[in-house]
Amino acid sequence: MITLSENFRALFYAPFYAAHAIGAYEAEKVEVTLRDSPDPARTAADLRAGRIDVMWGGPLRVLLTHDADPASDLVCFCDVVARDPFFVIGREPKPDFSPADLVGIRFASVSEVPTPWLCLQDDIRRAGIDPATLNRTHGPSMADNAAALRAGQLDAVQVFQPYAEELLASGGFHLWNAAANRGLTAYTTLVTRRPVIAERREELGAMVRAIYRSLRWIRATPGQEVARALAGYFPDVPAPIFAAAIDRYRALGLYGPDPVLRQEGFERLAAAMRSGGALSRDIPFAACVDNSLAQAAVDAFGNG
Repeated sequence: MITLSENFRALFYAPFYAAHAIGAYEAEKVEVTLRDSPDPARTAADLRAGRIDVMWGGPLRVLLTHDADPASDLVCFCDVVARDPFFVIGREPKPDFSPADLVGIRFASVSEVPTPWLCLQDDIRRAGIDPATLNRTHGPSMADNAAALRAGQLDAVQVFQPYAEELLASGGFHLWNAAANRGLTAYTTLVTRRPVIAERREELGAMVRAIYRSLRWIRATPGQEVARALAGYFPDVPAPIFAAAIDRYRALGLYGPDPVLRQEGFERLAAAMRSGGALSRDIPFAACVDNSLAQAAVDAFGNG
């Protein structure tokens, strides 16, 4: 049995929940127990201590661990969310949005986790703008920021689903930027320790094949059906919002076509972390990624 810890509960993690809901693990004859996580940092600590076998989460955590300890054995081994799932939603239409549109307005960025702002601040720097010049609120939750936007206290917010879909569906708010359009940015993978891969290769290989089944299912399944299958994981999200959120993610190509982690996406994330001061040095792709199980899954099923 594999003990898998979720990072936190989020709609963009749909393929992980789907692997349970559609019987993908059973099809691959591997038992996976899903464990709640108190917070992403604690999950990474539990993995390093051997209290869990696998977690899902950002390669950011793996990079941070390798930065602090060059001998770290944490490794990403199954890519799932290959692009950035966050959005900028504003009060006024911005059909030709550029990072310059964030200058001089009241803007709130995500505070719950570090990756969304690190990636966005890198986009802003690449546009020739100093992120420190923004009138940026950082601290309140996404829910609080969405409420502040509705109340006219903010001009734009950075959020994920379902907050983005809820704001757009309510009228009067506009999609300024879908960060997925940046291109590949390694966002969420399965993570374990290298000794676990060596010792439990057959089980983890079956797990990766199950996730690949889930990725293929998400790609082929309309949001309405995905929402119906995963409703139990998100009882407070209305079905129409859930379905629209998944359809938007699918249209953006959020999920990888297969579980192989592309170096391009890894390097874009690492560059954002360097520019934002989260990393002190460049860390090789090979130190943080083992694609052998993912490639074996592709060889077994094909990449169609």
